[in-house]
Amino acid sequence: MDKFLVPAPPHCGEEPAPPPRRHRWRRIIAELDGRIDSRFQHRDSRLLLDSFTEVGAFDHKYYIHGEERCRTYVYCDCFYQVDRIISASTINFHPVREGVSAIEFDRKGIYIASVTLSGCLTVHDFETLYCSKYGPPCSMPDESSNYVLHISNRIPLNAVRWNPGNQDEIACTSNQSDNVFLFDIGYVSSTPTEVLHKGKSKFPSLYSESCKSLTDITFTSDDKSRIFASGLDGAVYMWDRRSSKTHCLELVASPEAQFNTVKLTVDNRTVFGATKNGTIHVWDLRGGRASAAFQSHNEVQQLMSVKLSTLLGKIASLKEQSNIVSSPILSIDFNPSCSYQLAFHLDDGWSGVLNVNNLNVTHLHCPPPAWLEGTDLVLQKQLRKPTWLLTSSIYAVGSSSYDGIYLLDFHPDTSSACHVDYKEETRVSGENQPAGNKFVPLSQRVLSCAAHPLSHTIIAGTQFSSLLMLSQKYKSIRNPEP
Repeated sequence: MDKFLVPAPPHCGEEPAPPPRRHRWRRIIAELDGRIDSRFQHRDSRLLLDSFTEVGAFDHKYYIHGEERCRTYVYCDCFYQVDRIISASTINFHPVREGVSAIEFDRKGIYIASVTLSGCLTVHDFETLYCSKYGPPCSMPDESSNYVLHISNRIPLNAVRWNPGNQDEIACTSNQSDNVFLFDIGYVSSTPTEVLHKGKSKFPSLYSESCKSLTDITFTSDDKSRIFASGLDGAVYMWDRRSSKTHCLELVASPEAQFNTVKLTVDNRTVFGATKNGTIHVWDLRGGRASAAFQSHNEVQQLMSVKLSTLLGKIASLKEQSNIVSSPILSIDFNPSCSYQLAFHLDDGWSGVLNVNNLNVTHLHCPPPAWLEGTDLVLQKQLRKPTWLLTSSIYAVGSSSYDGIYLLDFHPDTSSACHVDYKEETRVSGENQPAGNKFVPLSQRVLSCAAHPLSHTIIAGTQFSSLLMLSQKYKSIRNPEP
């Protein structure tokens, strides 16, 4: 706009003064350019963080065949009563709780699948849950009308994934089985439509009956037939459903490695697995003499492995304040809006980001330990599965010490509040202040969470197998005029 201004004529004997610089309007620039700058998005994410609150809770009070109570229903009611007795007494006893072990939205955000450690697989319609809080009031005496599918199994379930190539199919794993169970939401049956078996290992020294469980599962994004699962026996397994129901590839680490989670890069070429001893192992599927997707027991050499405690020890400011020890890695996940950011969450409650391009820890969040706050140490040892918000580089993770959830600013820049090179004196005031971390108190302890792929809504699974909805709280505005 300044180029259209005509400067005033100078006075006699004076040089013409330069036109004053005007501050550019940030929002107008975004509208005129047709794109949103990353720094503009980072500044505005502060408003998003401040708007989150718990807007609804959905208890797992479901029945089987309309009469018999499911196992999760019984466990939740039992643990709730025990907690009330313990909280009213001085008994130093902490029961082992069940809970929602994993939760995930489908690609379009229409359905959300969750599994519990009691053995229940439940699929909810997100719109039904949302409208039950914001729509007209409806009566649900046993809350049996707000789910699409509810299956009660005899074994605990610890992971759930939607098949990206077939959104009617869900894959689950159990910590008491070495099989992958596939369910079709079009069939209301407790029997899986397909079961993938872990066949005879090429490395029999790794296999043992005590470590036969599969801990996590993931699909390739470009092929609905290939499935990867991590195991406690020191290997990551791959199935190609077009050829066999037994695994066709083993990605092997050291024998003492027990994998908690597995993830694929966006191009489906590299596999990342995290272990209980705090190590991240990496394999390149393009290695070897032939394609790893179609060769039976094809050997894929490990690309590299990094000890996370070693990388944390390179952060001088952290090493001066903390005694860094190796902790189990509970979860890893790639940032959907920044492909080189691999978020990790540790058993001690720490969360951070590993830059996979240079293998440096760039972001870190270290909440107070549970023992310092005098909270339940048994709850701290339960597996927690965080999630990314898809477009804002915000990492949501349940607290290990409090009933609530942390919303962490992991923006890929030194202006991030969690960046290891962030300096306090660089903080600015006013509307230019960047986003910071936010703790949202909730009614229950969070074990797992998932973010809606299209809206900024988070569904969290709790220790009592309830689902909590976190979103922006809406208020109706009434016309003050009569």
